Amino acid sequence: MLCYYIYVGEFMNGLIVIDKEKDFTSRDLVNITEKIFDTRKVGHAGTLDPMATGVLILAVGTGVKVLEYLNDSTKEYIATVKMGILTDTLDITGNILEENKNFNITKERLIEALNSFHGKYNQVVPLYSSVKVSGERLYKYARKNKEVELPKREVEIFDIELIEFNKDEFIFKTTVSKGTYIRSLIRDIGEELNVCCTMKELRRTRQGDFSLDDAISVDDLKNERIKLIPLEKALKDMLIVDVDDYIENKINHGAILRNLYDGSPIAYRNKNNEIIAIYEVYSKDNTKVKPVKVFYGE
Repeated sequence: MLCYYIYVGEFMNGLIVIDKEKDFTSRDLVNITEKIFDTRKVGHAGTLDPMATGVLILAVGTGVKVLEYLNDSTKEYIATVKMGILTDTLDITGNILEENKNFNITKERLIEALNSFHGKYNQVVPLYSSVKVSGERLYKYARKNKEVELPKREVEIFDIELIEFNKDEFIFKTTVSKGTYIRSLIRDIGEELNVCCTMKELRRTRQGDFSLDDAISVDDLKNERIKLIPLEKALKDMLIVDVDDYIENKINHGAILRNLYDGSPIAYRNKNNEIIAIYEVYSKDNTKVKPVKVFYGE
């Protein structure tokens, strides 16, 4: 993927892919980036738990406005599982709810269990998560010891394969749909095996179009070695239309435009190769488009 290095002090709009380390929250990295570039226009896509590592997408400047348009329908993970333990958080950082060392799972049986999760299934959301029920996040119910019915979501497991197996631990790689909780998947694998299981480690290796190959380290970020992904590359699946100064001025003032193209939404780019706005179809007959995001006319 095309990207380039920038230096602090340059005006920047785009995405930065971070290889997140353990014990950093997603918000921690947003805060670091805000401080480095002296801006509040920083956001992130696809939260990672503090114990997890790997791909975290940060958006800077007008990049914040395009996060919702990113292709992040699939995510790839490598997970390490501890067998014989179940915790309240479904990962190794939680309080142990159940422990059982009396099991004998063969590699063949484990592969069979993993393969059974190919396709779609209804997954129960973890109690320790930010999903809202009746207006309150689930982790707040947990902290107050309040009972709550955990919602279910349809998720899809596109690929899942065993990488390593050693008595009471195993490592697997999986590609899943957006919204899938790997902690919950591990719990469900344990139920299929009739052995409680807990996530020991998690590494996200890909989110949509972005992988570890696109990432910089946390140390790179702190030392201002920034690899910027331009907005047009982030929006590569969207129709991008180049405009002249006259149309750019109209766009910057929020003008409705004639729709000359098939498809919606449309990203408009000026002569400086900057994405300046995103438009969507406005009229019932598809002849007009209106701005939903205007970047430089504020």
